[in-house]
Amino acid sequence: MSAGWNTIESDAGVFTYLVENLGVKDVQFEEMIALDAEYLRQQSPVYGVIFLFKYPTGEKRTDVPEDGSFDSEAAENLFFAAQTIQNACGTQALLSVLLNKDGPIEIGSQLRDFRDFTGAFPSELRGEALSNSELIREVHNSFARSSPFIDETQRTATEDDDVYHFIAYTSINDKLYELDGLQPAPISHGDCTFEEFPDKVIPVLQRRIERYPSHEIRFNLLAMVQDPRIRAREIGDQDRLYREQQKRNAWQWENALRRHNFVGFVSEVLKGVVRSKLKEGPDAYDQWIEDSKSKTKARMEEKSKKGAAVDELDA
Repeated sequence: MSAGWNTIESDAGVFTYLVENLGVKDVQFEEMIALDAEYLRQQSPVYGVIFLFKYPTGEKRTDVPEDGSFDSEAAENLFFAAQTIQNACGTQALLSVLLNKDGPIEIGSQLRDFRDFTGAFPSELRGEALSNSELIREVHNSFARSSPFIDETQRTATEDDDVYHFIAYTSINDKLYELDGLQPAPISHGDCTFEEFPDKVIPVLQRRIERYPSHEIRFNLLAMVQDPRIRAREIGDQDRLYREQQKRNAWQWENALRRHNFVGFVSEVLKGVVRSKLKEGPDAYDQWIEDSKSKTKARMEEKSKKGAAVDELDA
């Protein structure tokens, strides 16, 4: 991996263990499969949401946001940092919620020290401090997919590039704020208590999605909630407790796999298979290839009959 900031996935298991490794206690992320206030409310308490979307690279900055209004004064009373480096927006978005929720959330001594240290900084300097935090960068990078093919070069994205961006929404001081490090200030979406957050944030998200073409579906929404195991223990719901623990175990396994580069392993397996086929005779290898092609074609035709897309056949 590079010495900078690597790309991480918008994944509930990644974000849950990322904040845990930063010292945060009793927080979990849940992927929202429906943009519905009642569904979000069922996850209560909800501290905020992290929204991933395709960033319009050709869009120019304006003095007025397309929805809501800039609240420059709020930046003095809450944690808001400008994004100053690529690939850090996922971690920056979740920190935008966490560092404004010290009290409802036990954020731990290291993040609390970071927040206190940067409290008097302007947003640009806060962003620089975040980007230069060795602790935060190392934890962030520990959840990036391992790959032997790291592109260390940087270039300005064009309108033809697919660029994705994370932002946060949360209720602070009874206001609904959109916290986006690429914007000059927090964006206020009006009055919003902690309890009203699910009802107030969903229409804002819907309006944002409606700005995209109807065929654009590449969005992801993660809710930052209290660890559901706490409530399950309180009410003695052993079934819920078991399901949540199984989910955690699966996330740990997936996160462990992300840290490994399997290219060498796959290469050795393929070489071993080829050697074994060559030992069977001069025609065994060619026959194995043809049989594999036939089986793949048959599977794709079967999927086509069932109405499944076959575009990946040419991939």
